[in-house]
Amino acid sequence: MDKIQMTTPIVEMDGDEMTRILWKEIKEELLSPYIDLKTEYYDLGLEHRNETEDKVTVESAKATLKYGVAVKCATITPNAARMKEYSLKEMWKSPNATIRAILDGTVFRTPILVKGIEPCVKNWEKPITLARHAYGDVYKNAELKVPGPGKAELVFLGEDGKEIREEIHSFQGPGILQGIHNTEQSIESFARCCFQYAIDLKQDLWFATKDTISKKYDHTFKDIFQEIYEKEYEKQFKELDLEYFYTLIDDAVARVMKAKGGFIWACKNYDGDVMSDMVSSAFGSLAMMTSVLVSPKGAYEYEAAHGTVQRHYYKHLKGEETSTNSVATIFAWSGALRKRGELDKNSALIEFANRLERATLKTMEEGKMTKDLALITSLKEVHVQNSQDFIKAIRQTMDQG
Repeated sequence: MDKIQMTTPIVEMDGDEMTRILWKEIKEELLSPYIDLKTEYYDLGLEHRNETEDKVTVESAKATLKYGVAVKCATITPNAARMKEYSLKEMWKSPNATIRAILDGTVFRTPILVKGIEPCVKNWEKPITLARHAYGDVYKNAELKVPGPGKAELVFLGEDGKEIREEIHSFQGPGILQGIHNTEQSIESFARCCFQYAIDLKQDLWFATKDTISKKYDHTFKDIFQEIYEKEYEKQFKELDLEYFYTLIDDAVARVMKAKGGFIWACKNYDGDVMSDMVSSAFGSLAMMTSVLVSPKGAYEYEAAHGTVQRHYYKHLKGEETSTNSVATIFAWSGALRKRGELDKNSALIEFANRLERATLKTMEEGKMTKDLALITSLKEVHVQNSQDFIKAIRQTMDQG
């Protein structure tokens, strides 16, 4: 069988630990036998990021803007323990935060539904997509420890020399401080990405902040969303019988728990980080969540929503068997290949992406799945697969047609 040809490469961002092991096996078993795979490769493994002083992360993001489509493996965001373990030159920033800042995009995360895995929230019938702002907040913050008594202030010095000051707190003893920021331009990009994605999916859009407490920071998000909706999207929403709905973040959480799903829930950066994990876990597993970063400049970066599966990696290094769920990583590749096919008008590539996803779901519906899903499935006959055998089982399903 002739391999499917690609005309434009995908930016490939390799990663860390167990997901890096699975990444290689997915390419060898599920992609290379069927596609003449063209990628521009960047090694975002922590060791190589350290060697390049994280320049490779910036280069991969710029390449994504150039080629329009990227696929990313899970990566380590180092802490003090990782700094020692990998002998790092410094505690490098989150690669995702760096890439998101350069692409100025919005992260859309959607659960992967499969028969036999029922949501913990019984009334959820359709996927809930989390739209997460991908710039600023705690991911681009400034922090310091307060050594003792004193006054903390917010200070803004304008280019015209004018100064604005706002007292934060008068400390009577040691404490901590954190400064976060955002830009109106990034918030506007976030809003437009959300409204357009809702139109593309023909789904209602919810947006939630805490503007009653954060009367300037969160309220600015609320105002910008409302203004852009009224000026640019309200007519299209009404024509498609879609609703744009704003509420407080705590009210949104309560409403989501009682909803049936089938809508997009937009959140600020940190809120989206937390709520996407909650939604994905309640739908079944963190390893069953797609994630795509959509840039207003027309670039798309696909990844799994979960981490590097450190515990399984250490078992793997000891030669022990693991049963690691690779579904979200497989769907990151299928999503990127489908988008590449759409942009290049390559119908064979689009069909392959669809076929790969169908085979993955069919394999699980036949009872072949990793341990995390086997523990929660309602299927009666289950065959627990190890990490490698699960990928091979999907290959067998694909070859069977």
